Amino acid sequence: MITQTKESQAALNPNSAITLLKEGNERFVENKKANRDLLGQVKQTTSGQYPFATILSCIDSRVSAELVFDQGVGDIFSARVAGNIVNEDILGSMEFACKLAGTKVIVVLGHTSCGAVKGACDDAKMGNLTTLLHKIKPAVRAVSEPADESQRNSKNLDFVNAVADTNVQLTIEDIRSLSPVLKEMEDNGEIAIVGAMYDIADGKVHFM
Repeated sequence: MITQTKESQAALNPNSAITLLKEGNERFVENKKANRDLLGQVKQTTSGQYPFATILSCIDSRVSAELVFDQGVGDIFSARVAGNIVNEDILGSMEFACKLAGTKVIVVLGHTSCGAVKGACDDAKMGNLTTLLHKIKPAVRAVSEPADESQRNSKNLDFVNAVADTNVQLTIEDIRSLSPVLKEMEDNGEIAIVGAMYDIADGKVHFM
């Protein structure tokens, strides 16, 4: 596999960047990971980096973007925070990745059985985690079913996964509304902002 260069990055558009991610996930699921010389890529990227995608994912140890999309050194920017939510720092990082470093797509990657989402569903409170989980609460409220309060908690995985899916969609809305830089780039067709869900049971990424 080639290491991304300025030329290979420039040759990509948002759709082709998404295709590269989908192909990478297919390799991951089929256990046919690309043959890479990672130390060679370290040397090749010493003078610069030209990633083609920016992935915002959860800190969950099972959801490493480089692994699940089968990418190497210098291929993607990876931002990780519990519940794949955004704040000013992450938005600034994304603006750098897209506007200055040239990535073609932002993927907000949620996942099934997300612990942060479970915490929000259960109204968990603990130190700074309380503030973080508060940012997931709009997704909890946005999922109307089940109406029975006894079923709206972490024990109901269907509910948890519905909230996780909704949280991805709301995070995308936040990116567009809170970052005029990224919204303008998307409107101009320079980047795509898309959502996806990773299934921890089989390793598949399902793009929305």
